[in-house]
Amino acid sequence: MSTLLKEVLDANQRYSHDFSKGDLAMPPARQFAILTCMDARLDPAKYAGLSEGDAHVIRNAGGRASDDAIRSLVISYKLLGTREWFVIHHTNCGMETFTNDIISDLLSQSLETASVDSQGWHDHGKGPGAPEGKFIHWLTIQDLADSVLEDVVRIRSHPLVPHTIPIHGYIYDVKTGKLNEVPAATAAGKVVN
Repeated sequence: MSTLLKEVLDANQRYSHDFSKGDLAMPPARQFAILTCMDARLDPAKYAGLSEGDAHVIRNAGGRASDDAIRSLVISYKLLGTREWFVIHHTNCGMETFTNDIISDLLSQSLETASVDSQGWHDHGKGPGAPEGKFIHWLTIQDLADSVLEDVVRIRSHPLVPHTIPIHGYIYDVKTGKLNEVPAATAAGKVVN
């Protein structure tokens, strides 16, 4: 057993020992969902004041409105009753450090972990790689505010998303912990009557 696996299982043993939340309802109590990045520095429970059972938190690389994220949001609304959504990207996001071409080229060389320095990304792994990366749209980020706006607009315009759900756009600052609104995104996500 790896050290990490043992740490996780030990932590779960402590957590489950006095577990008292087994009766929480499946629908989120506060009826909202957050789409945000998988970055380990972000703790939506803390920055949004959540407890277990309060909200749905959908995470992916960059917090982007991918097809799967939209699928989750639609399920969150249609089957579990969320009434308000947040799209929250963050400063210093790794998705700002590469392009579709860069990651596709790295993957074509090897499947091992690459490294980055002031000169850019480098692949030190031994092949083989795989060319399939060029067929994936990686949803990289060139400008944070633009990406939040783009995602809110994509969600708002999706035919399965009701116009009665307000969609708010924010950027989380990893240095201060503050949520900063992207006004154009929130305007684009407003309820349409």
